[in-house]
Amino acid sequence: MKYRLLFIAILAGLGTVQANQLTFRVDMGTTPVPAGGVHVAGNFQGAAGFPADWNPATTALTDPDGDHVWEATVNVPAGTYLYKFVNGNAWGRDELVPATCGTSDASGNVNRQVVVGGSAVRLPIVPFADCATQLRFAVDMTGQTVARTGVHVVGNFQALAGYSATNDATALPLTDNNSDGIYEVTISLPAPGMFRYRFVNGNTVANAETVPAACGTADASGTLTRVVNATAAVNTTPSYCFGTCTACSGATLSNYPTYWWNDAVFYEVFVRSFYDSNGDGRGDFAGLTQKLDYLNDGNPATTTDLGVTGLWLMPIMDSPSYHGYDISNYKAVEPDYGTMADFDAFLAAAHRRGIKVILDMVLNHSSSQHPWFTQSAASTTSPYRDWYRWSPTDLGYGPFGGSGWHPRNGNYFYGAFWEGMPDLNWRNPQLKAAMWDADRFWLRKGVDGFRLDAVRYLVETGSTTADTRETLGILEEFHDSLKAVNPAALSVGEAWTNSSGVVPYVSNGRLDLCFEFDLASSIIGAVSQGSPTALRNQLNLVTSLYPRLQYATFLTNHDQNRVFDGLGSNVARMKQAAALYLTMPGVPFLYYGEEVGMAGTGPDEDKRRPMQWTAGAQSGFTTGTPWRSINSNYGTYNVATEQADANSLLSHYKKLIGLRTASETLRKGYYLPATSSAAAVLAYARVYGPEATLMVANLGGTAISSSTLSLSMSTLAPGNYQVTELYSGQAAGTVTVNAQGGFSTFTSTLPALAANQTWVLRLRSATATGTASAQPAFAVALYPNPTAGAVRLALAAAPTAQSQLQVFDLAGRLLQTRSFSGSSYLLETAGWAGGTYFVRVQSGASVAMQRLVVER
Repeated sequence: MKYRLLFIAILAGLGTVQANQLTFRVDMGTTPVPAGGVHVAGNFQGAAGFPADWNPATTALTDPDGDHVWEATVNVPAGTYLYKFVNGNAWGRDELVPATCGTSDASGNVNRQVVVGGSAVRLPIVPFADCATQLRFAVDMTGQTVARTGVHVVGNFQALAGYSATNDATALPLTDNNSDGIYEVTISLPAPGMFRYRFVNGNTVANAETVPAACGTADASGTLTRVVNATAAVNTTPSYCFGTCTACSGATLSNYPTYWWNDAVFYEVFVRSFYDSNGDGRGDFAGLTQKLDYLNDGNPATTTDLGVTGLWLMPIMDSPSYHGYDISNYKAVEPDYGTMADFDAFLAAAHRRGIKVILDMVLNHSSSQHPWFTQSAASTTSPYRDWYRWSPTDLGYGPFGGSGWHPRNGNYFYGAFWEGMPDLNWRNPQLKAAMWDADRFWLRKGVDGFRLDAVRYLVETGSTTADTRETLGILEEFHDSLKAVNPAALSVGEAWTNSSGVVPYVSNGRLDLCFEFDLASSIIGAVSQGSPTALRNQLNLVTSLYPRLQYATFLTNHDQNRVFDGLGSNVARMKQAAALYLTMPGVPFLYYGEEVGMAGTGPDEDKRRPMQWTAGAQSGFTTGTPWRSINSNYGTYNVATEQADANSLLSHYKKLIGLRTASETLRKGYYLPATSSAAAVLAYARVYGPEATLMVANLGGTAISSSTLSLSMSTLAPGNYQVTELYSGQAAGTVTVNAQGGFSTFTSTLPALAANQTWVLRLRSATATGTASAQPAFAVALYPNPTAGAVRLALAAAPTAQSQLQVFDLAGRLLQTRSFSGSSYLLETAGWAGGTYFVRVQSGASVAMQRLVVER
């Protein structure tokens, strides 16, 4: 249940958390109430000050006037909340919410939902286990610059729905959780009726849309408004473009934004362990600069460099610890690594080679040796006292079991990770200003963004230490601060949790990317176990959840046992794992030394040992004594030895990175599942414009001499396509793409697919023009999306001929085919299983595809 809750959690404001009254009301007139009374449980409870969310016994409703309407009022910040009523005080007595007025979570539970904006909400009375009239508003914001305060809807429905006064532009925010450009919100009404409404790009009525006369109706003041006749149990407004009477070209399966980082391959570097330039046993900026040509020499014609185009530097700021995650000065570099001038020289040298540089920024905590903390701890009257969290007693909670509170000078301070890392108090405006100033300091130096450590734990709410709405609000402020200095700056977060729980961090203008930990473990598990099933499911889930391509892929990082150990030091499996994540959607990050087979398990220091450059003394890392001993496998697994071997792991990484860099399809193509007749094969396609790349990975332990491949549909133009295996350069046959953009039972002309081998098959048109104009796309919108019921399909303009609609599931099965005329069609999803589907619409030569999520 909690995973879905995290996915929908949002903030409507910036970072300031304002409590609003939320009143729940339920009619128990036809339901006997037990001695335990009536309660309400949901994900609002922690925010409202109760000990935990989803507790059926802590939030009681009362009926003081005996009218059988039970009520409870709580104070909560802006957000979207799920809840349900409980006739008693224990699970098993909770209501079964009908799907027509509920939202399904990841566990299949159906809950009620309410959106709280900037004012009080007094929910309409609803019968226990029954529905009120549902009204969903939807507006397409494609082409609009959405205001930082979000999109809202106003109208004469507001007071009836419990949202303060009519035309309150702060009360009801809309969200775009699936990144299709359509902002949506659903409300409950006590009765059907005809209602006026307008959308607002911001949170003041002055920013409301001007509704054209073609679809507007004048109110008493002469203002043109939209009108909806909400007479059904569930009602949905058309998702016209903001300020228009028509649909517009929204994001489709093949039309979505990409950014410079989607073209990049990143390399994570621990400077202390990369290369020592002065013989003191510690890596430094000068050493990193000397080794830049290994990473990327800036000349695309050479093949001696690794080819990465981005660097993530683990903490380089002044710190008393070897790892640097306890920072004592946010505007100074670690003296072990050199001077600020040395860093500036490195940054300039990297940029000359076309390498972007992002820095590890630690927002959650500082060092206990930071002057801010020493002054905070020195006196209860210090101006820095409130920059950290203090208590006269040990409050006993922490995110990892046990207490995160530590004694100091007769009081206790909060440090979630360790007493040497006291948590910063992000509710203090002076602290916040100082941290934004530090971020801007590095951006003005020219760094290209930040990797943010431990973003789930920034702001605690009571004893809730992770994933709070206040934390998401801080990240919205961080986004604004970052983009104000450099609109192209990248932010990538470490939100180490399940995929559904990560999604809020890359939604609603927070972070650009987060690391996909579940996908990383699925890759390693699939390669280790020789089965594609779990990895296929995870790929499909990631495709369903994230904004298109906007997540970071990797195998392991500095906090995990190295992948070489995880795969049993098996080079063939390492090669396959690399082939998978370097061709998948997302933005790949390598951990330094991964490409040569560095080992490392146990203490963190052993996962961060010195880089293995040669088979010589100290592996070529230093002329002195290394800060940590060299891995025992350096004699075989090192850069010099592997550079001389065309079949080495390092050569394999170079080849894959080169293929990705050269292929726009591998960098920007959307993902489609493909199928193979061989059970051990994972197959998927990447499609971009007129081309596709089909990945075919044999995860089994034996070669596959004959198998067929199928793709159910895509936006490819029909015709014959030449197939080339890009890794080897071999011709692999010809495939005929059908009118649905798919093909079936294709068999390549290549030799057997070896165990742990992956083919990278490019499909390039041989008979068509090879351009997108051969099969032009057109705009199609689906709303509501996600849905639990019927879906309205809207085209930007009415085609002159009939259109054909096809629905496919993620297994590639064609589920429905329909023909329709005009610009609109109602698609019923009753009886469909919950999950992701592809809806394909063709009218003449024009094709559009959309992703549809059905909730059950």
